[in-house]
Amino acid sequence: MKRKIAVVTATRAEYGLLKLLLQEIESDDALELQLIASGTHLDETFGNTYKEIEQDFEIDAKIPMDLSCESGECLSLAMAQLQKDITEVLIQLRPDIMVILGDRYEMLSVATACMMLHIPIAHIHGGEITKGAIDDAIRHAITKLSHLHFTSTEVYARRVIQMGEEPDRVLNVGSLGVQSIETLKLLNKQEFEKSIGFKLGKKNLLVTYHPQTLSNKTPKEQFGELLEALESLKETKFIFTKANADEGGQIINAMIDEYVQNHQDAIAFASLGQLRYFSALEHVDGVVGNSSSGILEVPSFKIPTLNIGKRQEGRIQARSIINSPIQRDDIKNALEKMYDKEFLQSLKDLKNPYEGEDTSEKIKNILKTVSLENILEKKFCDLGDDNE
Repeated sequence: MKRKIAVVTATRAEYGLLKLLLQEIESDDALELQLIASGTHLDETFGNTYKEIEQDFEIDAKIPMDLSCESGECLSLAMAQLQKDITEVLIQLRPDIMVILGDRYEMLSVATACMMLHIPIAHIHGGEITKGAIDDAIRHAITKLSHLHFTSTEVYARRVIQMGEEPDRVLNVGSLGVQSIETLKLLNKQEFEKSIGFKLGKKNLLVTYHPQTLSNKTPKEQFGELLEALESLKETKFIFTKANADEGGQIINAMIDEYVQNHQDAIAFASLGQLRYFSALEHVDGVVGNSSSGILEVPSFKIPTLNIGKRQEGRIQARSIINSPIQRDDIKNALEKMYDKEFLQSLKDLKNPYEGEDTSEKIKNILKTVSLENILEKKFCDLGDDNE
């Protein structure tokens, strides 16, 4: 019988990272892919991106979430409802393994449901640190609920082992996102401009900013500092991708809409999709904001990332990353550095620390061959154990 591999996706970025792995699973005759879509994929405000998924795969289950309210109370209730709904779906699908990527709050609901249903969890991108967001605690919680771990660097693999996970269940495979860049045929400049209905200028920046959920500044104050700093740039066009469904995301998206309305040199998208997003990176001068993509994938394009605030603090960084506090003047100074000729020259031979080899194939092969006998039985390995 085919081994059933369930995969859940709740955001556009997550799906882009998972796509190659989904293709690997679907094309293997020994495996059955069970794809579940939830979260922002099923919300018109975020672009109904489930339609993009359906162009590539059959979705086995769709689980809507109420994302109309972004307070902590509302999101907590949405998580509870998701756990209930996905429990009912998993009872029907009966997967052999569940694949979870990253650190989103939706995935904590999925992991908890799997634990109670005795479904083994394979977690991708564990061991990382992001001090400025609640995602940090969520990621580590999912690690402790999981049974297989696919990390993006050796440092992160050691950290998962430090958390007591068995070393032979922790595998450093590199980043799926970096592998996607290497395999995609990107749009040329003319094709990209046509795809977004926007002409690039002399200078161009891609802006992606999400709420820093652990900050003494409100999302409005955070993003206001960034927008004021962008006003200092001349002859520069901006492509905004909107914030995700975190607490305060709707406030930032409204500010983006207002900015674009008042600036002819700016355009905004709820979702660019993977091809247009990576194609954008091929044609812009750099990325501004606090998205994990700025740390993980952008260095592969040998362009600078201006990383604002602490949302990504703790992640391993390439030397193309410029860090700035959430302060207008600091951001302005960092924007100047993005165009410094000597700095840009130093990026010509940049190597992305998240680069792996055949990442999706390695993950698929382990999902296919790992013994499921006693996999739910986890041993806590102290650092002094012989198994270290």
